[in-house]
Amino acid sequence: MDDVQVELIGVGSPLVDLVLEVSDDFLATKVAGDKGGMVPVDLPEIEDLINAAGVAPAMSAGGAASNTTVGCAALGIGAAFIGSCGQDEYATYYKKALETQGCETRLVEHPEQATGRVLSLITPDAERTMRTFLGAAAVLDPAAVTPEMFAGARVVMLEGYTLFNHDLTWAVAKAAKAAGCELALDLASFEVVNANKDVIEQLLDDHVDLVFANEDEARAWRGDTHAALEDLSARCKVAVVKLGAEGAWIAADGENHHVGTEMVEAVDTTGAGDNWAAGFLAGYLRGLPMERCGQLGAMAGAAVVQIVGAQIPRAEWQTMRGYLDAWA
Repeated sequence: MDDVQVELIGVGSPLVDLVLEVSDDFLATKVAGDKGGMVPVDLPEIEDLINAAGVAPAMSAGGAASNTTVGCAALGIGAAFIGSCGQDEYATYYKKALETQGCETRLVEHPEQATGRVLSLITPDAERTMRTFLGAAAVLDPAAVTPEMFAGARVVMLEGYTLFNHDLTWAVAKAAKAAGCELALDLASFEVVNANKDVIEQLLDDHVDLVFANEDEARAWRGDTHAALEDLSARCKVAVVKLGAEGAWIAADGENHHVGTEMVEAVDTTGAGDNWAAGFLAGYLRGLPMERCGQLGAMAGAAVVQIVGAQIPRAEWQTMRGYLDAWA
């Protein structure tokens, strides 16, 4: 992969996804917090929930920015992912999973830390409730982030969960812009938005070029999806508000574009937004019109909700790549 020009660099948390299908009763009685949210926890809490479920979870490489970066790589975009991991079997598994999809790994190892994990609890309505142990992912040093890390790339994808680490967020944003890259940001979850509105305001005004939000994040930002789209588009070159089964609105160059969604039976929404962003960014980097970028996003989002976990099979990516190549 050294001879591939890297166009997209993702920065975020290398997390191994552990996915369990559970009942609504299990969620109500065993898991504190709101359904559909993300709460940081210690590793023993994840282990306790797995033990309480009584079944082994499905495992895949995850992390929001990683999912997006891997998706772009699978679509033929030169892509690399930066993050911090341990030096354990989970780190080995993670690296192999990304490289299998053609994504270059630029991971900093911390032997004294455990590789991060996220437990996704999937209820019968396909909603996922996440409990996240960051582990080594939380110790990426902001001082080590330099413009040289992003040299030659066109877009840097910053994971929204990184917003909880303000120093790292600003280090990435400033280094990306100094390197001449566009900065993309996914707002990640309504908890992220509610907890970080001040820093999001500053980022959107001064650094972010492309911003992605779902319905919950849009409502947390400005009360409703229409107001959020208007506000985000006034601040950023491209603003996307994803509406689930209702498709998505894309605002760019003073115009709003609506794209539909593919009607499929969802079994797990883990990674839906991440992969939607992957399809969109692949089209964007190939210079496609906004509607085509949105169509690719919708294809990727539809593909991932039909499986358990966030990693779309390579054959599905190849089908989507055929559309990308034809449209480009």
